[in-house]
Amino acid sequence: MADIQVYKRTPAEQQLAQRRAKKSMRDQVMMFSLMIFLTLVSFSMVVAYQADVAGFSKYFIIPMVMLFAAVQVGLQLYYFMHMNEKGHGIPQMFMFTGAMLGFLIPLTFVTIVWW
Repeated sequence: MADIQVYKRTPAEQQLAQRRAKKSMRDQVMMFSLMIFLTLVSFSMVVAYQADVAGFSKYFIIPMVMLFAAVQVGLQLYYFMHMNEKGHGIPQMFMFTGAMLGFLIPLTFVTIVWW
């Protein structure tokens, strides 16, 4: 049977790990709160449009909701998928390349069809 080696942390290493865990949890809670806020703002804009509030036309609502959705996707990838940590360079490259192609290809076809 294989020998199991146990590594015991020094008190300084333990404190550093605890500080990093607290910072990570604080960042996660802040980002979750921001995403809830963006969702509530999006819903309130749509409700304002449905109630015929002045200044809330569909030409304002649709781009703003799409912008908020793009911000939320970016934040979720960055924070909740732990892309802000080291060692995720290759997955980041593939994800951002896919997002870029996912945006540019439909834009190209829409431009060709409606130009």
